[in-house]
Amino acid sequence: MSTALFINVLMSVCAYVATVRLIPTLKDMFLKANLFGIDMNKKEKHKVPEALGVATGCSFLVALFLFIPVPFWGYILDDEKFPHDQFVEFVAALLSICCMLLLGFADDVLDLRWRHKLLLPTIASLPLLMVYYVNYNSTTVVVPLPLRHWLGYAVNVGFLYYIYMGMLAVFCTNAINILAGINGLEVGQSVVIAASIAIFNLLELRGPLRDNHEFSLFFILPYLATSLALLKFNWYPSQVFVGDTFCYFSGMTFAVVGILSHFSKTMLLFFIPQVFNFIYSVPQLFRLVPCPRHRMPRLNTSTGLLEMSKATAKKGEIHPLGRLCLRLFSLFRLAYVKEGDEGDVEVNNLTLINLLLYWRGPTHEEALTKILMMVQVVGTLVAFAIRYPLAALFYDL
Repeated sequence: MSTALFINVLMSVCAYVATVRLIPTLKDMFLKANLFGIDMNKKEKHKVPEALGVATGCSFLVALFLFIPVPFWGYILDDEKFPHDQFVEFVAALLSICCMLLLGFADDVLDLRWRHKLLLPTIASLPLLMVYYVNYNSTTVVVPLPLRHWLGYAVNVGFLYYIYMGMLAVFCTNAINILAGINGLEVGQSVVIAASIAIFNLLELRGPLRDNHEFSLFFILPYLATSLALLKFNWYPSQVFVGDTFCYFSGMTFAVVGILSHFSKTMLLFFIPQVFNFIYSVPQLFRLVPCPRHRMPRLNTSTGLLEMSKATAKKGEIHPLGRLCLRLFSLFRLAYVKEGDEGDVEVNNLTLINLLLYWRGPTHEEALTKILMMVQVVGTLVAFAIRYPLAALFYDL
């Protein structure tokens, strides 16, 4: 372990302690500022402080601001050898994360519309893409073995690669936000993803791209530490809600390390449950099927268990493509679809949470969160299986 990485670990531990102490202090302040939500999945409707993800983000940023000189300490007195490109990468990464944290908090306060949720990560990722263009501008993609006979060893996709990286930032920030609605889920899935990235970086430290993976660890370790502190308060029963602030901050952090450390495709592998949830949600997200404002599961007050939530509409109100999707989902038991005598159609809200409740039946909220965490862990194991054994077959590694 390098000295810089060792110091980063120590600062991450300090960031964890600081966050654990900061959150209880901010809870009352947020309630006084009317930044709170009501936990709809509880019998007693108490006010819960909202947007406490900002505490995690601030602790993370303070830790990394203090850490900035550490990797470059040996070069500070020698201007000729100073790695200006690496320094600019570090600062640009912090700028993008800081912008996303600010925009996420604005969303929690102002309740922005969905089109803004897509636009904000795109804007926040621009410093990141500009630095990538100036320092690397590498847009070449290695072609898998079965296709090299027709496409050659590599293909230069040009500007399309920048579009892909911008879309990666948008996907990472919103994918976590879409798979949400029960205590501990947003932070829990993010912690598993961050731990997966950290393990991947540690495995690759002995490889030729050591510096890239060490750069990633500089960001992921403080993020993991502060998120674990937040999870302590957000786990069932939640004392605080994380808000869109945490989801945006998390997604941009993942996008930053994936892009600047050059493992964006591997990064997506750690989002397998989120990718499935997004594809499964497409009929509702694009309004092919009626989509209520909130798609979280509903509480059965008599049993205290969560049940799948449903959307209801007239058959004529559903887009033809939506009806086709529902037939396919129903055929493969991927959705609960019930047609009434008067032409009404009832379908479960198309999220991974409701799908598990459809398969499993009514479940306690804490148990459901644990099941979804296990799904995330299984997704990580699949990701590592694809990244190493299967990738070796397709890319002759």
